[in-house]
Amino acid sequence: MARRRQIYEGKAKILYEGPEPGTLIQYFKDDATAFNAQKKGTISGKGVLNNRISEHIFTLLATIGVPTHFIRRLNMREQLIRQVEIVPIEVVVRNVAAGSLSKRLGIEEGTQLPRTIIEYFYKDDALGDPMITDEHISCFGWASQEEMHDIADLAIRVNDFLCGLFAGIGIRLVDFKLEFGRIWDNDYARIILADEISPDGCRLWDMTSGEKLDKDRFRRDLGGEVEAYQEVARRLGLLPEGADSAVLDLEEHRLKRGK
Repeated sequence: MARRRQIYEGKAKILYEGPEPGTLIQYFKDDATAFNAQKKGTISGKGVLNNRISEHIFTLLATIGVPTHFIRRLNMREQLIRQVEIVPIEVVVRNVAAGSLSKRLGIEEGTQLPRTIIEYFYKDDALGDPMITDEHISCFGWASQEEMHDIADLAIRVNDFLCGLFAGIGIRLVDFKLEFGRIWDNDYARIILADEISPDGCRLWDMTSGEKLDKDRFRRDLGGEVEAYQEVARRLGLLPEGADSAVLDLEEHRLKRGK
């Protein structure tokens, strides 16, 4: 597929115009960032793995009726997606105390929460993605009350499904980030799931050892980031044993892209 006009570049992905109106091509990069891009680096092959993992999860979510922007995977690093108007809110679903929740409230990391918590953050890198409430969202018109009900309902549905999916392969879903977008039909807007679901935006711990299988390995300088992402892909049945080179053959991909 010929390279198309770039629409947007974020920390982990690039969006290009799609082959048809209302579509985009989402390209997964190897770039890694943490602490609102204060820490930057590269995890070789991350984009390939995240593309495959996110495709798998979004496809499964569609089977239980969760509307998403995903159409199909195009190649090792690209997906065809629906073009949406992104709601400027990061939705964080927490099942276990970790990360900023533990720091803010002094709760020991790894503590099982008595109930699932949904938190909202305003998407603005310059401001450090500050935590916000329903009142802020309503006051500044970032989403309507009806849209927030839809977002919360979808977040809980996704959480219930993913907890079961990961528990079945021996992984504890600690918390994860979601983004949502609007699909317009004349004057009516419908909320659907957007962005990606991968070890970049999830905290995934091995149920037996507690080993971290996500981007916290990069955040905390633990090393073994590629191996952790590969382990998640293996357990999901996406990466057969001994197939590392097939998934991480990036040089061939770059040559095809002329990079």
